[in-house]
Amino acid sequence: MTEQRVALITGSSSGIGAAIAERLSAEGFRIVVNSARSAEQGTDFARSLPDAVYVQADISDEDEARRLVDAAVERYGRLDVLVNSAGTTKVVPHADIAAVTPELWRTILGVNVIGTWQVSAAAAPYLAKGAANGSGPGNIVNISSVAGSRPVGSSIPYAVSKAALDHMTRLLAAALGPDIRVNSVAPALTETPWTQDSPFFQQIAEKVRQSTPLRRVGTSAEVAEAVLAVLRIEHMTGAVIPVDGGARLI
Repeated sequence: MTEQRVALITGSSSGIGAAIAERLSAEGFRIVVNSARSAEQGTDFARSLPDAVYVQADISDEDEARRLVDAAVERYGRLDVLVNSAGTTKVVPHADIAAVTPELWRTILGVNVIGTWQVSAAAAPYLAKGAANGSGPGNIVNISSVAGSRPVGSSIPYAVSKAALDHMTRLLAAALGPDIRVNSVAPALTETPWTQDSPFFQQIAEKVRQSTPLRRVGTSAEVAEAVLAVLRIEHMTGAVIPVDGGARLI
């Protein structure tokens, strides 16, 4: 009997990360749920899955990022998939340059870029073991954004962080192959608990419905399906897969 694969999904107590955790769990993965805060919510969510554990850790802290990976391997004895879903932002109109402080840059890049790097670097030795043992390459899937390739997004630092994440994807894919595949999934505006409560979301959602080819906002479940597709397509690495309803075309 083949041992169950293990997936660590950062930022997975709610929203897109939780949808990915549910989808991979349904495929038989054992799941490591993570968040920097909302520990009670994350613990309850992990309990709702057949075989999952919750680990609270702030990935922007190098020691905590390493502890998160170590806790996953200690619990399950292996790590096959890392989904970097944790991210942060602040809504700042792009023209409001004065509102974008150095501290905001540090906060957003600290999670979205440096945090993703820290978890990926800590996970890489474990992800590579599957290839060494003959069970195929490990996988890193980064959750990016259409803002990484277009002049859109909740703020300029956020968009820049996603552009950096896409290029990190390509660089790591070249550096870590053939033992680890690295890809990104890049959604456009997606329904989550945060976006549904956000006036910014409501304003942009109306524009999406009027101007994009598919005329609607995406769902977290659709992003999760894209992640699963990336994991299934074994001859893919260094790709940035849009799940954007055609938003990149306008």
